[in-house]
Amino acid sequence: MTCASCVARVEKKLSKLPGVDAVVNLATEQAHIELGPQAAELSDAELVTTVENAGYGASVLRRTTVQEDGSRVAVSTGIDPEEVEAAAQRAANARVADLWRRFVVALILSIPIVAVSMVPALQFRGWQWAAGALSLIVAFWCGWPFHRAAFRAARHGSTTMDTLVSLGVLASMGWSLWALLWGGAGALGYTMRMTGIHGLAHSAMPHLYFESAAMIVTFLLIGRWLEARSRRSAGDALRSLLSLGADEATRVRRADGTAVNEVIPASELQPGDEFLVRPGEKIATDGVVIDGTSAVDASLLTGESVPVDVTSGNEVTGATMNTFGALTVRASRVGEDTTLAQMGRLLTEAQIGKAPVQRLADRISAVFVPAVIGIAFADLAVRLLLGNTFEMALTSAITVLVVACPCALGLATPTALLVGSGRASRLGALIKGPEILETAHSVDTILLDKTGTLTTGIMRVDDVVAVGETATVGESDVTAGLRASDDATAGAQTAHTSAATTAGTAGRPLTQDTGRAPRDSQSMILTLAASLESKSEHPIAAAITRTAAEEELALLPV
Repeated sequence: MTCASCVARVEKKLSKLPGVDAVVNLATEQAHIELGPQAAELSDAELVTTVENAGYGASVLRRTTVQEDGSRVAVSTGIDPEEVEAAAQRAANARVADLWRRFVVALILSIPIVAVSMVPALQFRGWQWAAGALSLIVAFWCGWPFHRAAFRAARHGSTTMDTLVSLGVLASMGWSLWALLWGGAGALGYTMRMTGIHGLAHSAMPHLYFESAAMIVTFLLIGRWLEARSRRSAGDALRSLLSLGADEATRVRRADGTAVNEVIPASELQPGDEFLVRPGEKIATDGVVIDGTSAVDASLLTGESVPVDVTSGNEVTGATMNTFGALTVRASRVGEDTTLAQMGRLLTEAQIGKAPVQRLADRISAVFVPAVIGIAFADLAVRLLLGNTFEMALTSAITVLVVACPCALGLATPTALLVGSGRASRLGALIKGPEILETAHSVDTILLDKTGTLTTGIMRVDDVVAVGETATVGESDVTAGLRASDDATAGAQTAHTSAATTAGTAGRPLTQDTGRAPRDSQSMILTLAASLESKSEHPIAAAITRTAAEEELALLPV
């Protein structure tokens, strides 16, 4: 799809089916279809055929149903959504590459066409034939995406923005070729000076418009390339969100009183399966802890900056990180029912939905193209009735067609929603729908429901306070208070660490082959604490060891 007129055509075709309510999004090139009771027996094949009858290909990504109690249940469609998504991504990459190739060729060929057409001093003998030959390549090969889309729309009795582009280019080329072959412009020694529309009435020889056709195609190609690239990159937010999940899981099978671990794809887990989560691993799916104690880092999903302690009986969420202890979890929700999948569905619904201003743009675009074509033909007829030359009247009509291509009318809003919701997702904010985003400008008060929402989620050591002074590690204990704070928080969280030396290090300075020896008691305290916490994955431990590394302190073997 290339413009809002395409959206209107597909929506109109789908909405003609009984019990079908369809919303088509131009930026994502996806349709969200709700089937009422009258459409309960409507198959996926019938929906795809309806879209194909509108002139477009389609595949079913997923199909869900809503039970009476409001819970969603996934229904198999016989199609793997991941495969369809991968195919769509490959198609998007191919489209971006194809548009870039056509633009580069059009740009290279358009430069000499424009130069010889606009600068009489560069018009060598037979220049018009060379310009015509180059223009044929630009207008028909480079501009083929516009002509193909216009022909497809015409075949189904409709018009799009591509119709305006194609008509403008074909009219410019048609007139120029007629003038070149039969109108006298093909004579060797022919020169052409640039002039306005009114100057054409006093021109003895017909003008050529090869440069107009070439530049129309070139400028619109770079616009389409930028559009296609923005669509592709905007969809990365959803893919990056869904990629947070674990790829593999260690399933625990119990037989004859023994437990056997097997590594399987996380997608193969079923409700009730038990799986092992080691320190530093992602939890494969939503479940309940049945054995083990640890702290779970859910900052990527919830924004909670401090890991939450969990033990037997606590619920855990898939895609969160287990920090330090081994856990055995019983799966409770898998696949489309997981929290991560629901977040992805929420983001998708926000991206494919339509804001009120976008619905208005779609309604305008549905009648805009036919109106512009009518105005262009009316302009042509009026100028001929007023006694203008055919060339002058045709040039004016072509101008109406070409300048009336408001692609931004149908593309700006959905692309802004797509990029905005994707950017918000990467920053940890989920937008429920386009209406929410459009009305956000009127928000004057924001309520934050928990501590740590406005933080970077990375702990750091704010200060080291020495309680006792010592220059070397002796047999007595060294006690220190480490005050750890989270970036951007108003308050500070305090962690107290007590460190005792081992007999093997008594009386020696804190130094190794790498790093430096501590110069003062604060460095010594930090060295001791970092040495003890170097094997831990707890965020406070990570903050201590990171600070020691920044200070280039040598750690002791533990």
